[in-house]
Amino acid sequence: MTQIPNILKKLEGTSVYSTLLSIESSYERIEAEQGDWYKKSNFNCPSGCGSCCHGFEPDILEGEALYMAAWLLENQEFTARKIAEGEFPFSHEDGTCRLFKSDSPFHCSIYGGRPFICRLFGASSFRSRTGEKVWRPCKFYPEDYLLKHNPPLQKRQYSESETEIVIGAVPPLMSDMTGDASSSSNGETFLIHEILPQMIQRLLWLIDMNDNGNDNPNGTPSPAAA
Repeated sequence: MTQIPNILKKLEGTSVYSTLLSIESSYERIEAEQGDWYKKSNFNCPSGCGSCCHGFEPDILEGEALYMAAWLLENQEFTARKIAEGEFPFSHEDGTCRLFKSDSPFHCSIYGGRPFICRLFGASSFRSRTGEKVWRPCKFYPEDYLLKHNPPLQKRQYSESETEIVIGAVPPLMSDMTGDASSSSNGETFLIHEILPQMIQRLLWLIDMNDNGNDNPNGTPSPAAA
């Protein structure tokens, strides 16, 4: 079920509609495949961690930013409009994600609209230099947490076969999960604080154009609102 039903309805027929559907479909696929991984592995982030949000601001594809903007407009419109003006809701030290929220369950103020890296970090596999599928436990997992696992996790990288033995399943391959989104863009990425205000402005403009019956709601805002 979509998390942005009203925004999709308002954007139907515009240039961004299919992009939003494609990104959401990729996110749903990640959730389904990770659900299988979590069920088989019983391997989750330690409660209350959030370390991956500190000292790190994700750089994201335009499609991810569009979905993030749509999710905010659907679920947190007041916050979305503030961000469109360049005012992020939380103040953090340089380099930390602008959307980090310490008192939320997952330390993320836009958890349902978070980008690929935040969905896949610690719960995906990747290809090594030799092309082999490998899995690395999240670097922020404490050693004692890893050693409590049965069997204990004493390495920081496992081959596909090793992961099957110690975990019972291999998490989804990151490149498989992000491939469709990457192929639909030129691959250029932007920091969240650079692109998110622009994408919210763009969606607001498209919604306004669509609401007013414009027969070509596929352009872009003027430079002042870009």
